[in-house]
Amino acid sequence: MATTIAEQITKRLAGEKITDRVVSLADPEARPIGKGKLGKRYEFGYVFQLAELTPNTRRGARGLLLPAPSAVGSPNESELLPTTASELTRLGLKPREVALDGGFPPDVSNHALPDSKVFIAGRQQPAARRSRKRLASYRVGCEGRISHLKRSYGLRRSRLRRHQGARTWVGWAILAYNLDTLAIQAT
Repeated sequence: MATTIAEQITKRLAGEKITDRVVSLADPEARPIGKGKLGKRYEFGYVFQLAELTPNTRRGARGLLLPAPSAVGSPNESELLPTTASELTRLGLKPREVALDGGFPPDVSNHALPDSKVFIAGRQQPAARRSRKRLASYRVGCEGRISHLKRSYGLRRSRLRRHQGARTWVGWAILAYNLDTLAIQAT
């Protein structure tokens, strides 16, 4: 914490902007994250970027999750994309196609993933109708995977405090998911 709570109160009373404000006494590093939902416009915590590698984009395709990059605060998803791309490079993987949601700007995504065909929902699509429909369906299926991770693997809420605790919690959840995926594929 760069500033103390007393300093933040003094700044607030003086009308100055507080850049590293404390929003939770239980977890001082947590930040408000804008979700865009009507009932819950903001949640407090950390942003993690999940990337799943699947061998194909057919219905029910299940792959392995990469280690999730994160940052304190509410970073844009495109700020975490270079970390995911460097992890792919470190592993020696070059995906043919990448399906992203509409929050990613095309120029940043194409620069971070130069060897891949990048599909961005509603922004950048392949010319072929069949490929466009297949990648759009795959991208929609990713929302179900995120819901599954929240319900079955504990990614709804971290029980550990601070950013390092949240990183540990997500890391264990990803490991459990990947082990389940390998067990399913082995049978």
